[in-house]
Amino acid sequence: MALSLARSRRISGLRLQDWLLGGWTGLVFLFLYAPVAVLVVYSFNASRLSVVWTGFTVEWYGRLGGYTPLLRAAGNSLIIAAVATVLSVILGTAGAWLLHRYAFRAARSLQTLIAIPMVMPEILMGISLLIFFTAVHLSLGFSTVIIGHVTFCFPFVLVAVQARLRGLDPALEEAALDLGATPWRAFWLVIVPCLRPAILAGALMAFTLSFDELIVTFFTTSAASATLPIRVFGMAKVGLNPMLNALSAIFVVGTVVVVLVTDFLRKLSR
Repeated sequence: MALSLARSRRISGLRLQDWLLGGWTGLVFLFLYAPVAVLVVYSFNASRLSVVWTGFTVEWYGRLGGYTPLLRAAGNSLIIAAVATVLSVILGTAGAWLLHRYAFRAARSLQTLIAIPMVMPEILMGISLLIFFTAVHLSLGFSTVIIGHVTFCFPFVLVAVQARLRGLDPALEEAALDLGATPWRAFWLVIVPCLRPAILAGALMAFTLSFDELIVTFFTTSAASATLPIRVFGMAKVGLNPMLNALSAIFVVGTVVVVLVTDFLRKLSR
């Protein structure tokens, strides 16, 4: 009888704990996603004041489609992010392989230097890049923005590829070399396919960081190469613009669609 009573109390305690943890988790998700839901809802608000609901409309989506400065800035962001991602993947993958494959005295020091942009405050990086570009007389534009983005993006690719290389069987490369492959063909045909998940993860991280970057871009861009975050920041400083709600809603829906499609493709590949 005593054991049964103790067991029932234990079960009741576990249920209460589950309810408390579930409630806390729900509050956290509500805190994170309620502002996003409000933003999406108010993107259909007929009023120019985002805090006052006056009726349903899709006018701001229509105006967004014809607002040239934002469209041009979005195109600049896509171009810069794409180029920065490609360069970051090349540099990050090659750097990770060299650090993994060859042992030399300065390897740890080099690894530390590579990791610094990942932890350095963005404003310090932006100012230092601006000083460097001014010192070498390099005009601000697409090239300077891409250089700045690659500087802090490629370490993320390198770290992801390094983590994959640590779990890679060294016998794979040795077998390819024994079968007559050159070191380059062994790397390209054997190592790179094994690194593909890490390379893809690093590329997605690099693209996201580059497309969303504001502070470093602010110090390295020109008027012609202004990106979408720069334009949005400039519009937000003037006042609340309903087109920004529509733009944010489009990105939210686009992100959800990409995540769902990725999860669907991952399940199909199993």
